Amino acid sequence: MFIDVGDAKIYATSFGSTTSPVIVGIGGWIGSWELWADPFSILSQSWHTIAYDHRGAGATIAPVDSITFNTLVDDVFALLDAYKVGKCVLAAESAGALTALGAALKHPERITGLVIVDGMYFRATSPEKDMFLMGLRKAYSATLDRFVETCIPEPDCDHIKRWGRQIIDRASQEDAIALYLSASEIDLRNELSRISQPALVLHGEADVIVPIEDARRLTGILPNAKLTVLPGAGHVPTMTRPGEVAREIMEFFGSA
Repeated sequence: MFIDVGDAKIYATSFGSTTSPVIVGIGGWIGSWELWADPFSILSQSWHTIAYDHRGAGATIAPVDSITFNTLVDDVFALLDAYKVGKCVLAAESAGALTALGAALKHPERITGLVIVDGMYFRATSPEKDMFLMGLRKAYSATLDRFVETCIPEPDCDHIKRWGRQIIDRASQEDAIALYLSASEIDLRNELSRISQPALVLHGEADVIVPIEDARRLTGILPNAKLTVLPGAGHVPTMTRPGEVAREIMEFFGSA
């Protein structure tokens, strides 16, 4: 369904019983809710799973100038209110981790736990020196091609790469740059110690987008976190290793 949030229409979908505990999925950068489609198809047997396309991604329609860190965080609670959900576990992939962590900081009473998959919570390179950002501005399609190849180093995954490219192709160049810049402006490292909810940090061993050292650092800062490294996995194990991701979530939080 589409949820009206100010001048935006946020696309969201849900599966499973509405009487079950809730887990909400957030995609990364310009990745839509589909990044969580396969793990949530498994989890929906015992969870109420909700996922949505954040501003700038998927089917959601929103003004480019509305894409900010604060707006992305506020959208989480607009989504929960639309589904009449009081509390949930937030699951986020890549740059979506910024939104999830920001939501846990803003309204900790509504976030019962976190799943951070290959999560980014700061960006070390300044926009002025960022070659990837330069590529987005000057050679958008070729830069997305390289991005998909880098995200998915696992063998025999050409079908996943094709699916992933179809997902990110829904974002306009303007939206992609706005989302990238919004993430570049935020550094949560000094605030993470205030997040006390149980947090499962999942990270692909072969991820070169977000270094595994960042996951270890995040796990060390969060007071109640566990790190699980997925051997051989790249940047999007929600797509390449959905069964493992779902199993780790169920083992960490219980079958719900």
